[in-house]
Amino acid sequence: MLTINFHPFKNLESDRLFLRRIDLGDAAQMLALKGDAENMKFVPRPLITTMTEAEENIKMFDSKIESNEGINWAITLKHSTELIGIIGLYKIDVQNFRSEIGYMILPEHQSKGITSEAVRLVLNYGFSDLHLHSIEAIVDPEHTASARVLEKNGFVKEGHLKENEYFDGRFWDSVIYSLLKRNFEADLL
Repeated sequence: MLTINFHPFKNLESDRLFLRRIDLGDAAQMLALKGDAENMKFVPRPLITTMTEAEENIKMFDSKIESNEGINWAITLKHSTELIGIIGLYKIDVQNFRSEIGYMILPEHQSKGITSEAVRLVLNYGFSDLHLHSIEAIVDPEHTASARVLEKNGFVKEGHLKENEYFDGRFWDSVIYSLLKRNFEADLL
């Protein structure tokens, strides 16, 4: 069985990104990220509408890190500490060496390759540091930008679940993408 330990917390970095632990100082940016209806249109979760809700969301992320259940990072540009997005590994299945990746980025930073760059950092962490065997992503079938990010990073579509989640008065479809460690490593060669 896989052993998960996020302590000490590991920051991740690339040429232009720095992924760090999210803290309460990020509440305003979290509110901007998760409080925007357009930005959340493919995410079957309630909007965050107050600073208190943003702070509670951050505390929930911290709780998951402290209990080694999941990990989230603030996506920042190297020249700034301001959160421009979030990314993390959720629903870690230790028995099957598998986790789910999720990410969001503020609209003004979309379509610049930032999300894909952050995904590569987290994939490397998941496969190299955590020793995961596979990482999955679940997206709305209409969220073509997210599908492109996943496919660019080697994920393959595994299935399309019809109306498998109920939220906000309607049923939502889910598309499952997956990446195996051996395929990720082969792409690095």
